[in-house]
Order: sequence, then C-alpha cells, then structure tokens
Amino acid sequence: MMLWLVFTTGACNLRCSYCGGSFNPKVVPWRINYNPVKLKELIEKDNNATVIFYGGEPLLNPRFIMWMMDNVKASRWGIQTNGTLTELLPNEYWRRMSVVLLSIDGRREVTDAHRGFGAYDRVIKALMRLKSIGVNRLIARMAVTRLTDIYIDVTHLLNIGFNLVHWQLDVIWDGKWDVLTWAKSNYLPGVRKLVELFLSNLREGRVIGIVPILGVLTAYLHKPYRGPPCGAGYRSIAISTDGRILSCPIAVHENWAVLGNVNVGFNLIDIESQLPEMCKTCEYRQYCGGRCLYAIKEGEEYWGLDGVLTVDYVTKETIRTILEIGPEVKELVNKGVVKLSDLYYDPILDSTEVIP
Repeated sequence: MMLWLVFTTGACNLRCSYCGGSFNPKVVPWRINYNPVKLKELIEKDNNATVIFYGGEPLLNPRFIMWMMDNVKASRWGIQTNGTLTELLPNEYWRRMSVVLLSIDGRREVTDAHRGFGAYDRVIKALMRLKSIGVNRLIARMAVTRLTDIYIDVTHLLNIGFNLVHWQLDVIWDGKWDVLTWAKSNYLPGVRKLVELFLSNLREGRVIGIVPILGVLTAYLHKPYRGPPCGAGYRSIAISTDGRILSCPIAVHENWAVLGNVNVGFNLIDIESQLPEMCKTCEYRQYCGGRCLYAIKEGEEYWGLDGVLTVDYVTKETIRTILEIGPEVKELVNKGVVKLSDLYYDPILDSTEVIP
C-alpha cells in the first residue's frame, strides 16, 4: 500500500505568506508534460493505492483529475486543496473522493491574515457544499504560525464540521523566528489543553479527530513508525508535473529527493539509513520517526543547528504530553469504553501530518 501524491499543476491562485504561491514553472511545470498512461501503469501495480491530488492548487487542472479518476484503478482518491475553486470539479467526482483536505488555519482572522482577505469564508462555503453533496471525510489542513492559538483554532475547526484536523508548524522552510518563546508561552500549553479535551471525550466513548494525538497514540498502542509518519520516500511518493518521482512533495529542487521518473519507474529509500544519529538513539523515535525527511536533509541549511534543536524540543514536548494519557487510554480500552481499533490511525490513508 502506497500514497501517491500527484501534482496536477505547479500553479496556485493564492499567495499565502508562508508559501509564496505558485512554483517556478521551470521547476514544477504548470501543465502535465509526461504521458499520464505511464503514471497509470505505475499506480496500477499497487493493489491498494491511495491517490491524492496535489499542487500548486490541484483544481486549476480539473480535466487531469477527471481523466485520472476515470481511467486509473485506485483504492482511494483524495485531494489537498485551498478550497477556493471546488466548483470546477463536477459533483460526481467529489462523491468518489475518500478524503478531501481543505487548507484553513483556524479562525477567520488567522486564516485571512496569511491566505488573503475572504479566504476563510470561501473555504467554509466549500466545506458546507461538499458536506451537502455527500463528501463524508473532510480534513482541515492548518499552517500554525505565531498568530495561532492552537487550542482555540483546532477546536473551532472541529466545531464547524471538519472530521479531523492536522497541522504543520511554520518552521524550517520559512524565515526563522522565535519559536521557542512562542511554544513555551502559547503553543505547548495549548497542546496540553487539546490532549485534556481528547481524554475527556474518550472517557465518554468519543474519539475526536485531532490527528497528532491519534497518530502518536497509534504508535503507542499499535505499531511504531519506521520513519517520518507521512511516509516520505518509503510509503509515500510525489509525482511532479515533469514526470519526476520525488520522496517528498516540497523537495522539488533537491536532487536527493528524486527517486525515479514515470517513464522508467522508481526505487523507494531505506528510511532508517536516512535518519541522523540523534533520531536513531532518541527515546521518542517510535512516535516521531524523525518528524520530517525534508527537515532532516535541509533543516540546518535553513535554520542552523540551534533552530533544528528548537523544533526538536517542541516535538519532544508535544509527544511527552500525549504519552502522559497513554496509561489511562489503555485502561479505557480494557474497560470497553472505547475500542482499540477506534484508536488506530494511518496517516498514509489521509496524507496527513502526525508530527507537526
């Protein structure tokens, strides 16, 4: 079983502050310039493929999405979209999606500050429309910045109708900022409140969809992660619009990320060999798996060793906080308050991030 992240275009109709908008078309072309039949042949060798459309903004190329869904055999379909162009894809294709991920950073003021005025309202409109036509699994994709109140923003998204919420910290790829002070005063206390909320619901037999908590508990209760939970390069690959097959969808410039090409096939990486020594010997390795392949490869280049260690500290504190409830979670399972199977979450099936 593999996750196939298929770029439909390198173009985007937004210019979010932490992203910058479209890819350079010389790096990620804005049109597909390989024979899609070659990709079809590769995907269909995987008997249990999950295909998630990616970009850029994938809905800028709806014809390619429709061709793929009409001609390629896959177990599950999904899309990661900014939610502003959902009307470009006919309802029949939305109903075939196993999962839809909408980019939204929390409350209106937080979302619009980074994604542009009106972005929040457009995503909420898309959320309600997709729910009304029968899309059952809708996930909020958050970028977490210094404007975020993680408890308020995550609970806001759950309360307005998202099934699950996951997030990525605005670190490493963006400009360096004082993450440590913010994390200690704001983010980590908020994470603790989310964990407390999760546990209080679990005591009543309810599992709420907070992906990092579910993902860490999955490693605790079921099976540890061999590498970054996103599966980059060993359970997940990205297919660029130029036909390159990449281990990580954000590593579009880096030669180390190239695994092959749609015309010749690809080889997965030995993820254990990619982990630095600090990860191999870390007590939290089974829950974190190294956090992020891109950060492992490029983090010091962008943020220096001190910056990497700051993010590592925040990661460890997050995992520690979640693991504190582990014994009680086991007790609730043993008492039959909640099923063990309800606490199994595979991020590959949803293309989500367990470790922010």
